[in-house]
Amino acid sequence: MAAKILANLIVMGSGILIRAFAQAYRQALANASKTGVAQETLQNVARRGSKIMTEQEARQILGVSEQSTWEEILQKYDNLFESNTKNGSFYLQSKVHRAKECLENVNQGKEQGSSGQNT
Repeated sequence: MAAKILANLIVMGSGILIRAFAQAYRQALANASKTGVAQETLQNVARRGSKIMTEQEARQILGVSEQSTWEEILQKYDNLFESNTKNGSFYLQSKVHRAKECLENVNQGKEQGSSGQNT
C-alpha cells in the first residue's frame, strides 16, 4: 500500500516538474524574443550548422590580406594545399580548400558588382 502511494506521489511530482519546466522554457523564449536574443541565437546556430566560413577566417587560413590579388590568393592556396598533401593532413587541406572557395565567391561577387556598375 505504501509503495503504491509513493509511486503515485513520484508520478504526480514529476508531472508537476515537467509542466513547470515547460512553462519556464516558454517564458524564457518569450523574454528572449522581446530582447532580440532569440534571433541572434538562431543566426549563430544556423551559421555553425551550415559550417560557412567567413571571409576573415578564409583570409587568416590562407594568410592573405584584403588588398591581395586573386593571383596571390591562388599562389598561397597552391603552396598550402601541396604542402598539406605531402604531410598528409587532410583536415588542414580541406580547410585550405574551403578558404579558397570562400574567397573565390567573394571575388566573383566583387567582379559582378564592379561590372554591374560600369554598365
